[in-house]
Amino acid sequence: MKVVPTDLPGVLVVEPAVYRDERGFFLEQFQLKRYEDAGIEGPWTQENLSRSRKGTLRGLHFQEPNAQGKLVMVVAGAVFDVAVDIRRGSPTFGNWFGCELNDENRHQLWVPPGFAHGFVTLSDTADFFYKCARSFYDPASEGVVRYNDPAIGIQWPLDEISVNDRDGAAPLLENAENLPAFQG
Repeated sequence: MKVVPTDLPGVLVVEPAVYRDERGFFLEQFQLKRYEDAGIEGPWTQENLSRSRKGTLRGLHFQEPNAQGKLVMVVAGAVFDVAVDIRRGSPTFGNWFGCELNDENRHQLWVPPGFAHGFVTLSDTADFFYKCARSFYDPASEGVVRYNDPAIGIQWPLDEISVNDRDGAAPLLENAENLPAFQG
């Protein structure tokens, strides 16, 4: 497994070793010790799977308090996945990192606590898997930042997207409540 740092401290791209032959492929999707050695730590609290159709944009979501880390990957299809630093006082506050996750590259993205997360589906459908760390899902702690906030400036790769009412009406980052503080 190869771990690639991004411009956002703590956000990592994980490139698992994929062994392919004429029969298919094998990869080790998760191994606790290797991930801990890479700085991706639990405790692991839950795993989730969603399916979305092309153009579906989910996010930018976070939890505070009871922040979660998310190790995300695509099982089938392709998405453009994004992490945004929402920690007040962080030198990279409001900066974002995005990459394509798909069923060919099998890459994963580690989105640590303190970052908002979102994705848009690029393929006809995509099955999106994420392993959550540190806290359980807590609706009372759930927050959202507007996916198209001009101050963040995410370059979403699709012009036609579909968002639910909550994500579409989310506050801009400057007006968002319950943002975590940078612990420097």
